[in-house]
Amino acid sequence: MVGVGPTKTQFFAFPPAELPFRLSQGGHLDEVTLAYETYGELNEAADNAILVFHALTGSQHASGWNEGVPGVARWNDECQRGWWSGFIGPGLALDTDRFFVISINYLGGCYGSTGPGSPNPSTGGPYGSAFPDIRCIDVVNSQLVLLDHLGINRLHAAIGASVGGLLVLVLATAHPHRIRNVIPVAAGLETTPLQFLHNFEQTVAILNDPDFAGGDYYDGPHPDRGLALARMIGHKTFVSLDAMAERARGGVMVARDHPEGYEITHPLESYLWYQGQKFLQRFDANTYLRLMWLWQHFDLIAEVDPAAATFEDLFARCVDQQYLVFSIDSDVCYYPEEQTKLMRVLKHAGIDAMRITVHSEKGHDSFLLEPEFYTPHLQQILGA
Repeated sequence: MVGVGPTKTQFFAFPPAELPFRLSQGGHLDEVTLAYETYGELNEAADNAILVFHALTGSQHASGWNEGVPGVARWNDECQRGWWSGFIGPGLALDTDRFFVISINYLGGCYGSTGPGSPNPSTGGPYGSAFPDIRCIDVVNSQLVLLDHLGINRLHAAIGASVGGLLVLVLATAHPHRIRNVIPVAAGLETTPLQFLHNFEQTVAILNDPDFAGGDYYDGPHPDRGLALARMIGHKTFVSLDAMAERARGGVMVARDHPEGYEITHPLESYLWYQGQKFLQRFDANTYLRLMWLWQHFDLIAEVDPAAATFEDLFARCVDQQYLVFSIDSDVCYYPEEQTKLMRVLKHAGIDAMRITVHSEKGHDSFLLEPEFYTPHLQQILGA
C-alpha cells in the first residue's frame, strides 16, 4: 500500500488556558477540538516536524487508510484513502523514516475539528448559523496551539497547496521563527478576481437553496442542491478542461441520475453532475461556506500585520527562511502568473527562493495526482 498503511485520527481539545479561543473577526469559541493525524516519529530535538496544510475540502487524513473517524458521518471511500498517500510515507517525498509529518483538519471543518456542525456549548445543539467567521490567521493560530502541545517550537517545513498554500504564507509571515522551509504549491499572494467571482457564485448557490434555512438545517433536509451546484462551479477550476473532457469521454465517472427537468446527454454534463452528487456524500454546506469565505476574504497583510506597507515589508521578516514555490503550467485556478508575483516579492525582500514549474495536463489537481513531478524537488529542499 502506498503511504503509511492503516491510520487513526487523533483529537486534541484545547486546555482551559487557551480558552476562550479568540478570533480575528471579533468572535470567540469556548471549546475547540482539532482532529489530526501524524506519521513518523518526532525526534528528541523535536526539529524534524513537517506541517501539511490540506486544500479547501481536504481532511486531516493525508496518508494511508483510515476506515472511519468517530463522530464523522460523511466519511466515504474517497475520504478513507489518504489524499497525499503518494507523498507521505517511508522513502517518499515526505519520508516518514526521517520526518514527523502532521496534518490537521482546519478549524471550521467537518472531519472532527470544531466547526458549524459541532455541538455549541451554549445550546447543546449544532452551532449552525452561530458559528463565527474565521480567517486564515485563525486556522494557523489554532494549529500552533497543537504544535505547542506536541513540543514543536520550530518546524523543519510547512507545505500546502491551493488554499493550503495561503495558510503556509500566513504561518511563514505571522510566525517566521516557527518555520525553516516554506513550500506553497499552486497558490499566491491574493485571491484573484476570477476566484472571487467563482467563490461568490458558490456562496449564492448554497444560500439560495431553500433547505439551507439560514445555516440551521441539521435537524431537517440539508441544502444538497445548493452544495452540489457549488461544487460543480468550483470543480471546473481544479481540473484542466482537456483532462475533464478526457475523463468524460472515458466514462470513468458518470452520473446515474440527472437534474430534475433536464436530461443529461453529453459526457461533460454527466461528469460534472457526478462530481456534484459525489461531493454530498462527504462534506457539509456550512463548513464549505466558512472555508469559502476564508478564501474569499484572504488578505495577507491585513491578517498578519496591517502596519506593513507592502508585501515586501511583510516578507522582510522571513530572511531566515527558504522557499520552494511550485507552479502548474495548466492551472486555471491559480494561474502561474500568481507565482510569478510571489517570486518577485520574495526576491525583492531578499528571501532565498526557488520556483519549479510542473508541466502537467491535469491542471490544479496535479498536486494531488502526480507525486513524481514534485518528489525530487521536495527531497532536495528537505535535505534528503
